[in-house]
Amino acid sequence: MAVSDYSRAFGAHVRSLRRARGITQDVLAQRSGLSPDTIRRIEHGSFSASIDTLRKLCFGFGIAPSTLFESFELGHVDARRELLDLLTLATTTEVVSITRVVRVLLDELDAHRR
Repeated sequence: MAVSDYSRAFGAHVRSLRRARGITQDVLAQRSGLSPDTIRRIEHGSFSASIDTLRKLCFGFGIAPSTLFESFELGHVDARRELLDLLTLATTTEVVSITRVVRVLLDELDAHRR
């Protein structure tokens, strides 16, 4: 794959992650601490992002850089990995709350399986 094709494919991947989260380029830019123009250029494959820019982008998505690249290489996001990334960014209080919610959801799923 040529470099420009790779940049376009990576940009399309970033766009799909953003759309899957239901957020605009402006919202992602704000969460990432990047400019909306930088987000647009990444998504269009016309910008080769630095490691620092990619780190900020990952922060905006709430994922680890390894998750970003793994999902790009595999062509899909591993939901378990993304959940672990979200938990890593959460505070202890948030993790406790999330754990309670997950337990209730799993109990409900278990009840429906019977």
